[in-house]
Amino acid sequence: MLASLILAAAFLIIAMTFAWYVQRRTGNSGWIDATWSFAVGLSGIGLALSAGGESGAGARQYLVAALAAIWSLRLGGYIAFRSAGAPEDPRYAWLMAEWGDNASRRLFQFLQVQAIAGLILAGSIYVAALAPAPGLRALDWAGAALFALAWLGAALADEQLRRFKADSANRGKICETGLWGWSRHPNYFFEWLGWVAFPLIALSGGDLIGLAAFAAPALMYVLLVHMSGVPPLEAHMERTRGAAFDDYRARVNVFFPGPPKP
Repeated sequence: MLASLILAAAFLIIAMTFAWYVQRRTGNSGWIDATWSFAVGLSGIGLALSAGGESGAGARQYLVAALAAIWSLRLGGYIAFRSAGAPEDPRYAWLMAEWGDNASRRLFQFLQVQAIAGLILAGSIYVAALAPAPGLRALDWAGAALFALAWLGAALADEQLRRFKADSANRGKICETGLWGWSRHPNYFFEWLGWVAFPLIALSGGDLIGLAAFAAPALMYVLLVHMSGVPPLEAHMERTRGAAFDDYRARVNVFFPGPPKP
């Protein structure tokens, strides 16, 4: 276990150092999140497949590795496609402006923190694959079903936002289409929900070590709602949308979906 985690940590540190270099060369921070998504996915896949030990990977290891791959390919691919030829990500632009002359050094440090966060997520994937019970049980299938729901929800939210932005008539407006009328950040919500699937799978083996997998959804909630997700994005919306965003914020939940207020 320790050797696998050390290798995963080294890989994530190298990947995020590369992401820092790309941002410095291109001025496009979108590649940071794409790199992080692919790196966490690859780390999770490797750790999941190694969880079978000397007996080799079994059904649970392959299931968990597949979920990690599906998550990584969707999110990383979407961000990479969105970032190609796009301007600076407003969240990172806000951070870089806050950091001023220390922006390059602070960004490097920030990305190494992201590498640590990625290791926690990959470790939770590993714990899910480590469940000792043979074969697949009800909680394994429940976790896979929850992951599928979250994956579809995130894909739908991203597609709804993409179509809204593609319409020139919506320039300068706020998307309230579909899921965006129930949550100000439905893509973040479903991203978080997908990570709840791994603790479910981890608990299927009945081993207390499975509780460690709850670190993934707990961490993702903190990151998305209180750190690198909602705060900088909503600060950008306040600056660029003004009163319209204040009205949207008063009516629509920030994270967990719910009926909009009148």
